[in-house]
Amino acid sequence: MMSPNQFPETRGSSHSATIRRTPLQIIHIIGNFMRVWSIYSMYRYLTQTGASVLLFIFSCLVPSSILFLVLQKPWKGRPLSNTQVVPSVINGGITALYFILWGKGLQSCGPLRLILAEYSGAVLGVLSGVLYGRRGHIWKKVGGLSAMLASFYFLSQGWAMATHSPFSFSDDPGTEVYTEEGLGIRNILFPVLAGVLSALRRVITRRVSLKNQLKRRLHAITIASATCFLFPVAMWDMIIGSTDVKLPFSAWTFSSTILFGIILIFYVESIAEERLHMVFSSPRHLMVAAGCIIVMEIVYKMDFSLLGFLICAGILGFGIYEATSLDHIRKDSLQNSDLSGAVFEDQIQTSPLPT
Repeated sequence: MMSPNQFPETRGSSHSATIRRTPLQIIHIIGNFMRVWSIYSMYRYLTQTGASVLLFIFSCLVPSSILFLVLQKPWKGRPLSNTQVVPSVINGGITALYFILWGKGLQSCGPLRLILAEYSGAVLGVLSGVLYGRRGHIWKKVGGLSAMLASFYFLSQGWAMATHSPFSFSDDPGTEVYTEEGLGIRNILFPVLAGVLSALRRVITRRVSLKNQLKRRLHAITIASATCFLFPVAMWDMIIGSTDVKLPFSAWTFSSTILFGIILIFYVESIAEERLHMVFSSPRHLMVAAGCIIVMEIVYKMDFSLLGFLICAGILGFGIYEATSLDHIRKDSLQNSDLSGAVFEDQIQTSPLPT
């Protein structure tokens, strides 16, 4: 029988754990805010200069890969086996393809829809859970997946834009206006596929690396490999691409993309996953990103509909929660309930692979 003194102790330990996590949560919010800021700065730079987005990404990956190699020194310490290095190099190819689709998505959709579409990686976890995982609550997972797809459809139709949202009744002449080419399901497919690839590369990383330090060493190899894979694509885009081959230098845009968009965000997300038990495609992570997007949309005076955005983000968060959460009855008995709201990567990791 549980003693009466056990409840106060549990409440006290829970309160102390919350206090210990507060600084990490602040770091996570600041890190994501700086990353979102770098994306908006990159988008403004590309639209004003007409530079090639792939050439810009490649020019940022080169110093980033060098910094990762210098910081992690994968050639030192315990030697890495071929079963670890080879999947990391393959993961570099997936990462390069992710950056290509990510850059095309930024051009076609803008930063708002690009960032929200990154959470399409949760679809990978849903499909894995339905096909190879537990069969329980199948309709809840299907319903959550349907909600996510509906959210992406509304985003593709411009619900988050003041000039196209059905909930906006006034036009602000001081805002930027997207062209019609930025609308449609075909355009949002680029960032959606990039989100799925991003989830796939994180899953591969978790399968290969068993320790935190090993994960960071292998990530340096992955980014270096992605830079090598992206090199011929960037050169091809520079030679025969339709965009301007010039790449004007902007200190803030380049430095923010390198430091906040590539390097810092990796360590921030690692801390969030290891210490806060918060994976990328989770409702809590989406809530942080949504707050950062609202601030940046207002600061950059974008074509923004707050109500339409909140509806799309709310439907997306609800879909992710319903599709990837564990059984509500089991959640109450879990010791760490933070793990139950966002487990799409854990579903993939624990699900058997198809043979």
